[in-house]
Amino acid sequence: MGSTVTTATTVGKTWEGGNEPLGASYGKLMMWFFIVSDALTFSGFLAAYGFSRFKFIETWPIADEVFTHFPFLHGVSAPLYYVALMTFILIFSSVTMVLAVDAGHKMQQGKVAFYMFLTIIGGLIFVGSQAWEWKNFIKGEYGAVETKGGSILQFVNTKGERMKLADFAVALPAVRVEDTKSNSVWFDDSSDLPTYSVAEVQAGFAANKDILIRTERIYSDDLKSDKSLHPGLNKAKHKSVLTREASAQMLANGALVVEGANLKRNEYGSKLFADFFFFITGFHGFHVFSGVIINIIIFINILIGTYERRKSYEMVEKVGLYWHFVDLVWVFVFTFFYLV
Repeated sequence: MGSTVTTATTVGKTWEGGNEPLGASYGKLMMWFFIVSDALTFSGFLAAYGFSRFKFIETWPIADEVFTHFPFLHGVSAPLYYVALMTFILIFSSVTMVLAVDAGHKMQQGKVAFYMFLTIIGGLIFVGSQAWEWKNFIKGEYGAVETKGGSILQFVNTKGERMKLADFAVALPAVRVEDTKSNSVWFDDSSDLPTYSVAEVQAGFAANKDILIRTERIYSDDLKSDKSLHPGLNKAKHKSVLTREASAQMLANGALVVEGANLKRNEYGSKLFADFFFFITGFHGFHVFSGVIINIIIFINILIGTYERRKSYEMVEKVGLYWHFVDLVWVFVFTFFYLV
């Protein structure tokens, strides 16, 4: 019994492979594969952040109260202004990258170099700004007390305005020794000693009758006593403020003073917020920093005429795909961490 062979000519022309399937070069395809895989990684991180925030929504920090600093404006509360400026700079660098790619298609070496230079500057400003933001987040501004049960106690006056520990804490004549493995639990070292001890904060609280404690829990309508004390707290996303008596009882359970945020402590609220903030923004910052280094290498090659001799600026286009991806990821990070 004979066999029947069907050739391509009988069923129409089919793709037979080649170096540029779908009209894309090998380099572009590999960049797209990397972008897709990296997008899945970021998606997993942001999904984990979303689930954690949903689970601990009552104690999640409020971004408007955490990211309030602006360079050279000390003491001025500017919630999210600088983060918005960082976002604008990064998006603008994506625009300059588009212009560099377009100039490369036209074989305009001077313009490609100019727009790549602007892209590099934008990336460096963003990375530097993120480092500055980390510094303020780690250092903290107001300070808080963590109870034996792990709750964060912040301090406000009778108007609901935040109070720094330095505004009321009392210096006591006591010698404090930092715990180390040699004089404490063998497997644990404490962080650097905070500026004040719990006893000094308690003494200052007792001496100032106008100070109240604000818990890490977001204010809700069932806290009638808090509402009567502070009508301004009816607005959305405010932490609940305790009465003077309840504040004294909570502070009596204070275990340690927390200043700023790290992977163990967080004066702003849930510890998970700091963990995710450092991990996700740090991972994205590493991507931006890597992109800046790659852009500098490409920029040098543009200046020495490497791509002019190749008669192609495809390398600029490939690194542009990566840069646009990094910018797009930041839009989602910015939305999740700062806006929602």
